[in-house]
Order: sequence, then C-alpha cells, then structure tokens
Amino acid sequence: MRYKFLTSLLFVICLSLFMNLSGSDAREINDSNSKKIASLHNGEIPEAPQTNEEKMYETLNSNEFEVPNFKIYSQALKGFYLLKEKGLIQKNILTLIDFSLSSNKERLWVIDLDTNTIMFNSLVAHGRNSGDEFAGDFSNTPESFKSSLGFYATAEIYNGKHGMSLRLDGLEKGLNDNARERAVVIHGADYVSNSFIKNNKRLGRSLGCPAIPVEMTNKIIQTIKDKSCLFIYHSSNSDEIMSHLVS
Repeated sequence: MRYKFLTSLLFVICLSLFMNLSGSDAREINDSNSKKIASLHNGEIPEAPQTNEEKMYETLNSNEFEVPNFKIYSQALKGFYLLKEKGLIQKNILTLIDFSLSSNKERLWVIDLDTNTIMFNSLVAHGRNSGDEFAGDFSNTPESFKSSLGFYATAEIYNGKHGMSLRLDGLEKGLNDNARERAVVIHGADYVSNSFIKNNKRLGRSLGCPAIPVEMTNKIIQTIKDKSCLFIYHSSNSDEIMSHLVS
C-alpha cells in the first residue's frame, strides 16, 4: 500500500514538472520549431553554423592594414593546424603570400595567431620566370627561376649576398620540397620598393625567392624564423596545394 502511494506521489510530481515545461518553455520550443518549419516552406535555407576559420576571420585585428582574402586565410589556417599537429611547425605565427595579386600590392601578411592580429603587410617579389607584374607560372625545378607555391616551415637565419636571409623548407613533395636545394629563401632586396614600381611600372623580380623590402627584412625575419608557417598561394593552384598537403 505504501509502495502504491509513493508511486502515485512520484507520478503527480513528474506530471507537475511536465505541465510547467509545457507552459512557457514548451511554447518557446514550439515557436522555434514553427519558425524553422515556416522558413523551409518559404524556400529559405537555415544558416549553417560558422566554421572556426570564419570566426577567426571575422575577429581578425587588421591593425589598420588591408586584410587578406578569406579563401587564402581559410586555407592557410587549415594547413597551419594540420602542420602544427604533425609537429612540423612550432610557432603560432602565420605568414601568407597571395601571388594572385599584382606585385605592386602589399600581398604578404604576417599574423600573430595568439592574438589574431596582423603584424606586417608588405610588398613581396616573385620569381622572374613566374611572370611580370602578375605571377602565373610556378615550379619546383632547380634553376627555373620561378616561385613555388604551398606550405613551408621557416628555418634558420644566415648572412648571404643579400645580407640577413631566412632559409625555408618546403613541406609539400613535388610542389616545393626542393626549396632548400634551390636556395629559395626570404631576403631583402632594393628592387622590392615603391620607388622601383614608380620607375618600372611593376615590382622587381627574384630568382624564385619571396624577396621583401630591405627596411622590413630584420623585423619580419626575426618574427617568423625557427619553424613558423609560411603559405604561398595562387588561385589557379589552390586545390593542388591542399591535395599535396594532405597526401
């Protein structure tokens, strides 16, 4: 008898809780579902949740620089996380180069991923055989004097014919893995300047190196040295770059 009484009491409590839910809370749930169903009937597509790359891009601190295109930023972040997981890079610094853009534009960005802030935005040269004002032809072959696309790990600093220089290790087999053999490095060059553009209608070109302005060489190299991620992009080869990275 006592058991039946306790069972009845428990049933009444549960029913009371359900009735409370079926009041205001249940109405909110039903209203939300009704709106979703109505939107589907009207041909509307519910918004997909934001990806991590979209969230990072929306909160990117431009530091008053022009921001990179979302597609290059998104691909670079995906590659960065993969390479970080593999232990191929260590620093939370990401350098982007967009060779889809005119060489007369600041198409290199250095981003601090800890603060999601653009630290530098600079001119950068492509290889002389990759194109004139615009780059469009790329190679991993020694003596081609062309730029190579894809993901790199920055390495050690050395002093060469251009002064302070930064070695690069290409991380994508067949796409840029000959970078060290080809001596494709980051270095300063006097032909990477607005004055050169003014006199020649385009930026100067390298033998395949992503050369940068002399006055920015020390700051950029010291920031990105020792296993940070460098991503060199071109819209015509974006799918090939990602396929090499995950293969």
